[in-house]
Amino acid sequence: MTDPNTPAPDGQPTPPAPRYGEYAQTPPAPAEQAAAPAYSAPAYAAPAYNAAPAYNGVPAAGGPVPGKTLGIVAFVLAIVPVGLSLVGLILGIIALVQSKKAGRSNGFAIAAIIIGALALIVGILLVFAVVIPSLNAATTCLNDPTGTATMWGVNLPCEEVLKQSGR
Repeated sequence: MTDPNTPAPDGQPTPPAPRYGEYAQTPPAPAEQAAAPAYSAPAYAAPAYNAAPAYNGVPAAGGPVPGKTLGIVAFVLAIVPVGLSLVGLILGIIALVQSKKAGRSNGFAIAAIIIGALALIVGILLVFAVVIPSLNAATTCLNDPTGTATMWGVNLPCEEVLKQSGR
């Protein structure tokens, strides 16, 4: 680059210095030199990036609901009568917490919690209503096999109670 205060060595005038934000232009090539090939566009294009989405704390309307799949799994496990209602209840609570953190509602998780809790209560009541009296009657008959045992308000001979209990 040439100094604007010092003349060029070949006696040509010095071009003025570029202003702020402008680029210095190269002096034209002498006529006897061959012109440089014209500049061509690059063979590739620069990647175009989308603008970053604005975040307002709420997920997009069409976006996935966190905990929805887990809520569906919890619902299915809560209605399975094999005794998985406790697992469905726990997974339903986890799915509901995930959905609430994201600010969304999850009907499957709520249904799984309700059904799982009801199934758990019914299962506990059945244990107290069926299993415990049967065990008491079987224990009574094991102590006295010739006597009678009262099961669900009915007096039964101990031989029949032991046969039903598999002993």
